[in-house]
Amino acid sequence: MTISGKTTSFMADLRLALYQPDIPGNTGTILRLAACLGFAVDIIEPAGFDISDRNLKRAGMDYISAAALTRHVNWDRFEEWRRNSGRRLVLASTKSSDRYTGFAFRANDVLLFGRESAGVPDHVHTAADARILVPMVEGQRSINVAVSAAMIVGEAMRQTVWG
Repeated sequence: MTISGKTTSFMADLRLALYQPDIPGNTGTILRLAACLGFAVDIIEPAGFDISDRNLKRAGMDYISAAALTRHVNWDRFEEWRRNSGRRLVLASTKSSDRYTGFAFRANDVLLFGRESAGVPDHVHTAADARILVPMVEGQRSINVAVSAAMIVGEAMRQTVWG
C-alpha cells in the first residue's frame, strides 16, 4: 500500500462491523474500502440480501476477494467473539451527541454500523461501549452508511494507524 509516497504493508487491527445490512451496494462499497485501507469487516447476520448478491459484487468490484470478511450467524455469536477478543464496541448512532472527530479511538476498536432501514435495536445500542455521531445539518435524517463508515474509519485510522 502506498501512503504519502511511502509503500507500506499493514492490516489494521481496527474492525468495522455491519449489523444486519440491508443494501448490498453499501456492503460492497465498505468491503472495497476495507480491502484498500487494510481493516477487517464483520457482518452480523441475517443480512437483508444474499451475500453472493450481484449488486454487492458490482459495488465491491474485484476488491471483495482482498477484503478480510468474517460473518457472524447472529448478534449473540458476534458479541461472544467480541468480548472474548477484548475489543471495545463503538456504535455510530444518530442518537449520540458525541462527535466522531472528538472521540479517542483505539487500535483494536470495532466500529459498528446499523441497518440502513432501522439502525440497531435497543439491546445492541445498550451493549456498545461508546456511541459516536457524524454531525449533520439540522433536519436531515442520516448519511449513507458507506459514506459514514468511510468518514469514521478514516478518522480512527488517522488516530491509530497513520498517526
